[in-house]
Amino acid sequence: MVSSVLRSLRGLRPPNSPASYQKFASRSPIRRAWQCRPIYTATESQPSADTEKPYYITTPIFYVNAAPHIGHLYTMVLCDVLKRYQQLQGKSAFLSTGTDEHGMKIQQAAAKEAVTPKELVDNNSQKFLRLAHEGGISQDTFIRTTNQQHKRAVSHFWTQLKNGLPKRLGLYKSTHKGWYSVSDECFYPEDLIEASLEPQTGKKIMVSSETGSMVEWVEEETWFFPLTKYKEQLLKLYDENPGWIQPESKMREVRNWVENHLEDLSVTRPAARLSWGISDPEDPKHTIYVWVDALINYLTVAGYGDKWHLKEENMGIWPADLQVVGKDIIRFHAIYWPALLMALDLPLPKKILCHNHWTMSNRKMSKSVGNVVNPFFAIQRWGTDPLRYFLMRNGSLSKDTSYSNDLIEMIYLKELQANIGNLYYRICRPKSSSRWSTRDAIESYFAGDFKQIEHMVDLSDPRYNYSSLEPHIDGVLDIYKREMDNNNPAGAINEIFSLLRETNRYVSDIEPWSIAKKTHIPGFRFVLNRVVFNSTEALRIAGILLQPIMPTKAGRLLDELNVRPERRTIQWAVRGTDDSYGISPTDPRVMEKVQSWNTIFPPTPAATYSDPEVLEILGGIVENPTKNRLNKMGEWIAMEARLGEAGVRDLLLSRKKKPTNMQVLLVPYEPHHVLKYHGWMQDPVTLTSPVPLPSIFFDLPPLPPRFCRCIYHPAYSVRPPAPPTLQDIQEATASEPLSLEEEYSNQISWRAASDKLTFIVCLPLATDAAALPTLIRGDTLYDSADHIVGDVNFFLHDYDPDEYDYDDDDAQDDDDGYDSSDEERDGWLVGEVDIMIAERASRGRGMGKAAVCALLVYIHRHVRGLLAEGDARLPPSLRRGSTASRTSSISSANAAATTDADWLDVNLAGRAQRSLRGLIVRIKEGNDDSRALFQKLGFRQQGEVNYFGEIKMALDLDALQEQEWWASALEEYHEVRYEPPSVGETGAISP
Repeated sequence: MVSSVLRSLRGLRPPNSPASYQKFASRSPIRRAWQCRPIYTATESQPSADTEKPYYITTPIFYVNAAPHIGHLYTMVLCDVLKRYQQLQGKSAFLSTGTDEHGMKIQQAAAKEAVTPKELVDNNSQKFLRLAHEGGISQDTFIRTTNQQHKRAVSHFWTQLKNGLPKRLGLYKSTHKGWYSVSDECFYPEDLIEASLEPQTGKKIMVSSETGSMVEWVEEETWFFPLTKYKEQLLKLYDENPGWIQPESKMREVRNWVENHLEDLSVTRPAARLSWGISDPEDPKHTIYVWVDALINYLTVAGYGDKWHLKEENMGIWPADLQVVGKDIIRFHAIYWPALLMALDLPLPKKILCHNHWTMSNRKMSKSVGNVVNPFFAIQRWGTDPLRYFLMRNGSLSKDTSYSNDLIEMIYLKELQANIGNLYYRICRPKSSSRWSTRDAIESYFAGDFKQIEHMVDLSDPRYNYSSLEPHIDGVLDIYKREMDNNNPAGAINEIFSLLRETNRYVSDIEPWSIAKKTHIPGFRFVLNRVVFNSTEALRIAGILLQPIMPTKAGRLLDELNVRPERRTIQWAVRGTDDSYGISPTDPRVMEKVQSWNTIFPPTPAATYSDPEVLEILGGIVENPTKNRLNKMGEWIAMEARLGEAGVRDLLLSRKKKPTNMQVLLVPYEPHHVLKYHGWMQDPVTLTSPVPLPSIFFDLPPLPPRFCRCIYHPAYSVRPPAPPTLQDIQEATASEPLSLEEEYSNQISWRAASDKLTFIVCLPLATDAAALPTLIRGDTLYDSADHIVGDVNFFLHDYDPDEYDYDDDDAQDDDDGYDSSDEERDGWLVGEVDIMIAERASRGRGMGKAAVCALLVYIHRHVRGLLAEGDARLPPSLRRGSTASRTSSISSANAAATTDADWLDVNLAGRAQRSLRGLIVRIKEGNDDSRALFQKLGFRQQGEVNYFGEIKMALDLDALQEQEWWASALEEYHEVRYEPPSVGETGAISP
């Protein structure tokens, strides 16, 4: 149930008919757009809310080719906070958000996922709508560019550009030659292009120097918008409205672009190349440029194309009062957008607010690196309002900001739990021995009792400076309004924090609990009430001002203080204005013991836990309930507060059916894995991708078209070991850091090598074997950067009796334990296994063991083909048989799995058998985890630590099939065909 104050602040209206539309039907005509409407500041008088249109604020519409990330949530929350601030002042406000659903990236992403573009956008759009809901966003409409209303608006706007303007200012058709970025959906001038390496293949490519996105040379017939004809009008706009773009640094950046890089804008794409978009209504061979399509959404929301068409008509909520964008799309909103509006003589938005990006540990978030923050997990981990507080407190308009769970935890503990929560309970819910009440203190203030203190004590004595907090309370509102009017929630939060910090200091210095015990001193009650009143007023005012930032938590604080819903607007955020709130001595809550789980800011999981661990810990409550009934209820309530009732219900069901098997997916090592692998070997700290706990199965594949899948019993650990460092990984893998180009070369050589088999370890595919796909395409969800966690390798070595010593009870003649001749040993091989789980969240969960088991089952099933393949790659003079016999062997190996009786030997053209005789693993001394893993699998140490500081462990293949785990691993193993990405266009899928 939503509290009344929350409802009053949200002010939600039906998307297409805000009630405030009717209040401004008779406004005076608007001046030419490029002159720009007045931009009100905190020092100017503004029209009253009764006569002015609603404050219209927009987020950019989010591109749905991928899942939402923390940057999307930040933009949504920033807009929502600024909207709620307008409502806090008693004004009407309207917030629009939505999704951008056309363009080449959508078309390509749909092809990659083997779905239609409509199916893709329908699915992904819902993720952004869900994010708005879980982020507490009070949007009044959620627009989708695939809606018919928007298509009508775009068609009308386009027709006016094409047919309604003088020839020199309207659209014209020509051949376009230039560097085009599919990723950025735009062309770049020659001076902003540079050479680079293509991350997926290591090839030399051309990229934009601004964004790093790959570009391709395109020559095609398109329609153009004469952007250069609007250069002087744009520069005049910037000169006459220096605050139109905030911050100032972005205004300089935009102006520099217009002065030095402005070109006419290609505004269509050939329909033969781009079919997923809005067609030119008069020329269906052309599809309207996605950015023209997307920008018009702000007009669509205001009714353009349906309710109005010209500026002389009632334009509803247009123009936008504030349009919030990220720094990567400022050019589209601050150059293209105003020029398009100028062309049709439509009013410009009043202000463009540009924010910077979020990084992870000061590194740019990237799917390929695997450090993108999942906003849904972040909300689940910290709660909606604490996360909103952190984003608004630390987000910046001037520099990129680092996202850190450690930092969030520190802020939560210091500023929310201690500075707000603990202060409230110290003042408003004191121990019964203190015997004061906030209601008594408020009544005492309005009765004028505090004036009597002047006659009782010397107020010049610092010990009795009971009014020292009052200047801080009286000054907070003006600074708060100044910061919020300047679109700076971080500054406003800092002022509120300073007030509460001073209040905590005030309480600690004066110690009201000590005053409460001095009942023998005349007038002690007046002094006590003054201290309690000032402290409570600080909390009440802070609660009012925090409502836009933390609507639920601030509402809870005001509810606890018994502040009436109608007294929660900004005019009440003044000391001594509300005489009706407070907790009376007879309130039942006064005598209740406060439980930590039921506080305003309850305990949260520590920052050292990964996102999957948070779910594991919360889920552990189901399996390990506390004996104390009240504590169990408290834990359950805390879970519901964090996950929601439905989330707890789903978690309970999943825990009742907790899988007993661990799963992994193994895929061949392809070029699109190199960037992530290179990051593991270079990064001082291996970062964790925000991915859910492993599902029920694991899956494994090798060289195309082979792919295998396996399930194995895990050894679950609630808390994995500390994250591996660069030194850890390099020492454990006996590797040296390589350049990216060298890493790509390695990948190519490894895939071509006949004596090496490399798989990338991925998170599992499904929870049921029946749900497995029949085909997995590379570089899709299954083996994307945020799903790969490590690698597992298999090397073939020639048998050396001086090095390999396998126990054989029947051996009688040879020192190496095998009763065989040198000629027989000529074809013997030994397989070496190597495993690395690099991702922190996946360590200690049995994934390494699962990957090794799956690899060994794969070797068991395909040993004939692998050995024959190695023989086929030898020089002709060294091959063990004719081409005919070799082909026959490979075919038979791929036609059926090798039986247990003959899987070790491959006889080629009458020569000595090539056979796999045993397995070894080399482990760095001190790597106890790996040593324990292979001991459980049956490997035994041979000899002492060698010159390189390694321990060798070995297992005879005859003994492998006798291990307890072998039968279940063999039974639960699955193979699925794997299709690598095509070698051509990046991200394309082979037919």
